Amino acid sequence: MAKTGEEIRQLNEKIVGAGYFVDALRQEIGQVIVGQHHMLDRLLIGLLSNGHVLLEGVPGLAKTLTIKSLATAIQANFNRIQFTPDLLPADVIGTLIYNQQQNEFVVRKGPIFANFILADEINRAPAKVQSALLEAMQERQVTIGDHTYKLDDPFLVLATQNPLEQEGTYPLPEAQVDRFIMKVIVRYPEMQEEQLILRHNVQGEKLPPIRPVVNVQEILDAKSLVREIYLDEKVERYILDIVFATRYPGRYQLEKLAPLISYGASPRGSINLALAGKAQAFLNKRGFVIPEDIRSVVYDVLRHRIGLTYEAEAENIAAENIIDEVLKAVNVP
Repeated sequence: MAKTGEEIRQLNEKIVGAGYFVDALRQEIGQVIVGQHHMLDRLLIGLLSNGHVLLEGVPGLAKTLTIKSLATAIQANFNRIQFTPDLLPADVIGTLIYNQQQNEFVVRKGPIFANFILADEINRAPAKVQSALLEAMQERQVTIGDHTYKLDDPFLVLATQNPLEQEGTYPLPEAQVDRFIMKVIVRYPEMQEEQLILRHNVQGEKLPPIRPVVNVQEILDAKSLVREIYLDEKVERYILDIVFATRYPGRYQLEKLAPLISYGASPRGSINLALAGKAQAFLNKRGFVIPEDIRSVVYDVLRHRIGLTYEAEAENIAAENIIDEVLKAVNVP
């Protein structure tokens, strides 16, 4: 539904007021984390758009520390689960324990009951554990025995994943990968950034404690405001063109991509691209989405939703290369 200029202006003012914490969070976490601004912004987008985030990168890139620092700064409950090949579903969601004194079974809740869940090295756990986590991610509830328990709001799964070339990893099922609003590739720091990291660690400097800068209720209010951000029909069409070009490349004069794509982005891709675009507009303190918001999040939202053929893999063509070609072919409104 179209908004008037006055309504958008009022929304802008509300967002500027409600989004005060964005810069405060960046500044507070920046005292502990050197660089990795892209990763932090993507975690904020996941939080504001009610989506889960998959982080992929080699060990030692401060993924765990960033997530833990974010939870502390938001005054949210945080639990870390180390995924291993012998992990059981009960280790994640909890189980029924027999109480001899009361002569009955009682529920012992697992670490999934928190606002922030760090699923560390998620692709090291077998399929049973993945399916248990899937219900929590999608339905935001957990079933233990005959009872179903709602999870706290906000509830955000931040999963880290080793690149699949490493031994002892299980590829995540497509259905579960699709539940992540974004797959973020965590890069190595720049040389100047790593020099700072080196100095801090070699000199044995203590990291400053993270101070809370925003509370959970303010985050929930911001999430509601993100939903109100105006998405024009032309930008909606731009999102749909991008997604449909991954499914039907021939319609967009991209016939050369057809042999490289085994399947395109699902409707969840369109939804998440719109939600991530709105959250990006919020981070930019704007009450409406522009095409540049979509372009800035499109790689993270779509890279794990495009299936590549053996031919593409043989030619070392990645999902990012497909998205490059799609963005060139689709008209920007």
